[in-house]
Amino acid sequence: MQRVAPILVLILFVVALVVAVAPVPRFWQDDDSTIEVKLGLDLVGGLRGEYQVVATDEQEVTPEILEQTRTIIENRVNATGVAEPIVVTQGEDRISVELPGVDDEADIRNLIGTTGVLEFTPVEPGCAAEVFQNAEQPECLDQTEPLFNGTEIDAARIGQDPQTGEIVVNLELKETGARLFDEHAAEHLFEQFAIVLDGVVESAPSINASRFGGQATISGGFTIEEATNLVTVLRFGSLPLEIREVGFSSISATLGLDFLNQTILAGIIGIALVFVFMLLYYRVPGIVACLALIAYGVFALAIFELVPITLTLAGIAAFILSVGMAVDANILIFERTKEELRSGKNLSGAVESGFNRAWTSIFDANISTLITALILYYFGTSVVKGFALVLGVGVLLSMFTAIVLSRMMLRWIVRQRWARQRHLFGIDDSELSVDARSRREVSV
Repeated sequence: MQRVAPILVLILFVVALVVAVAPVPRFWQDDDSTIEVKLGLDLVGGLRGEYQVVATDEQEVTPEILEQTRTIIENRVNATGVAEPIVVTQGEDRISVELPGVDDEADIRNLIGTTGVLEFTPVEPGCAAEVFQNAEQPECLDQTEPLFNGTEIDAARIGQDPQTGEIVVNLELKETGARLFDEHAAEHLFEQFAIVLDGVVESAPSINASRFGGQATISGGFTIEEATNLVTVLRFGSLPLEIREVGFSSISATLGLDFLNQTILAGIIGIALVFVFMLLYYRVPGIVACLALIAYGVFALAIFELVPITLTLAGIAAFILSVGMAVDANILIFERTKEELRSGKNLSGAVESGFNRAWTSIFDANISTLITALILYYFGTSVVKGFALVLGVGVLLSMFTAIVLSRMMLRWIVRQRWARQRHLFGIDDSELSVDARSRREVSV
């Protein structure tokens, strides 16, 4: 088992290195996308909005309704092709929406804010053209009850008219809706009716058959964007309650890029200083610590790409913090090892005893940090959740690299004859105990 474990760790490292560096395709998806780190709104720019779910006299905002609203908004945004949107609930009635890399503000705001109340309404004779030309003329609609509403829609998808090539929206109606529509079509053949979404006429198509059998088509000169937005709202239903836009802002990608460059530079300088300190103070164990930290970075980057974890400035800060914790674990181990060497213990025994003595402190510190990360993730907002998630992953990885990788490498080193010198482990003769001072070489 002692020979198999290093081989397995080496294989894992090679796989992680390939994922982290090479453009590996996502075989489980139909598109040509590759595995890569997803950057958050504060790094690549985009849109951020906050919405309030408005209670009514009949219905209060419950946690179930808030989560249902969040899911519908997320599904609507996902259907437009936005990459990695972040839609989370905040407090008792707020929903935060972050859309990295998106700049089409008007369409997104309309899509999210639409409650999705769809009605199929008869049109008064002689004013169908006005309805079609002016989407905000409800006077032209039949003032009677709508024929049926959006709850009777079973499915909706974008299609194309085989004769004209026009973009259309194909609907599949449920049993009641199909029956009502066929009854209306039989009496109003070649007339028009209005598709009214939240009081706005989206289209006024003609009835070109007396029976549809539950299969209907909405036409009206849609662009692909208009058809996509309509299909998205129809597919994912009406919001259970009205939502009110509290704030909406656009984040500059240039500003995020500046922050990213500054953060990366600061991180490189900090990690480089750590490497220099470990090499000068701990010498051979310092080399082990540096190699373990490099492996830590590779494993972390691979996990960020595979999960995937959307990386923000807060996430980068959490990553650098977890690097510090990984260094701290190695320092505890090496200091315990040096104490054993000072007492005169041989190199192999000192390394094993150093790991065993440091384990309790490492475990306590990392478990405390993990508990903190869990609390932050559970109660925090989107940015805090990202920080907590990266910190939690980093802590677990730091324990793996410090306890497993560092131990494997030190066990191999202590078996080499060239490594049996005290000064290679930062120990001078003056530091040895009285019983150990007569020894000029550390034995195995």
